[in-house]
Amino acid sequence: QVQLVESGGGLVQPGGSLRLSCAASGSIFSIDPMGWYRQAPGKQRNLVASIDSGGSANYADSVKGRFTISRDNAKNTVYLQMNSLNPEDTAVYYCYAHIRIITMRTGDYWGQGTQVTVSS
Repeated sequence: QVQLVESGGGLVQPGGSLRLSCAASGSIFSIDPMGWYRQAPGKQRNLVASIDSGGSANYADSVKGRFTISRDNAKNTVYLQMNSLNPEDTAVYYCYAHIRIITMRTGDYWGQGTQVTVSS
């Protein structure tokens, strides 16, 4: 059984910062990639950022220069540092991981989602 547990969402004023964390646990052999998606009300879920096991990252154009994704492979944890937040960043943020478990079977896993609200 694999679980992704997120933390770090909340309410922040425009221009503020938040840091999201997502820890994967279970019978994990490897994780590649890990990332974050977000879904605003009435909109589809879109990629925010992803990072592979070597540390190569890619970002949605809307967050480049403001968000930074990182990971700790030893802890099976991915982070999303979000700076200069604006109301358009308001959404439920979901952690994502493509995981190979110890039986060598692979699958896509999602966290439960964490709300980020940017408002004055």
